Amino acid sequence: MLSNMASSLILHKRISTTVAKAKALRKYIEPLITKSKTDSSHSRRVVFSYLQDKESIKILFDEISEKINDRPGGYTRIIKTENRLGDNADMCIMELVDYNELLLADKEPAQAKTTRRSRRGKKTAQVEASDDAVVIEETKDEVAEQEASAAKENKEEPTDEPAEGSDAKTDNEEDSKKE
Repeated sequence: MLSNMASSLILHKRISTTVAKAKALRKYIEPLITKSKTDSSHSRRVVFSYLQDKESIKILFDEISEKINDRPGGYTRIIKTENRLGDNADMCIMELVDYNELLLADKEPAQAKTTRRSRRGKKTAQVEASDDAVVIEETKDEVAEQEASAAKENKEEPTDEPAEGSDAKTDNEEDSKKE
């Protein structure tokens, strides 16, 4: 079973299986991938004795060993998914680390950083982005426009009731009329 799963992982670069099988497969396939770093007839025969599949041996030694040549270990990744509906077994996806294009693409644009903006007076903020300093200046006019728009949003609607000061005047007028 481990031999077939290892061949499938090498051919397809990703398989879906249970967590227990994936952990067992990791212990089975990582030494084989390490062995594939040295492309000799002895290492090919040793790996073939485990896998028994010529096509997966060819892909392992030609394609995969070039990608993982500088990696010291940890060639596989286990990503847990939902439980299986039939027997509620813990399922996962096991994949070769260097073949996940989505995760490799996310690492590159993550270096861009955003700047902070202040609402107080004229300020200068500096943020380093790839060895160049980016300077953002806010003038007092821009800050005044921002505060004015914020004040318009927070402005309360007038009510029909008179203010407190006007209530006091009406009470005094009523007292004077009674006397």
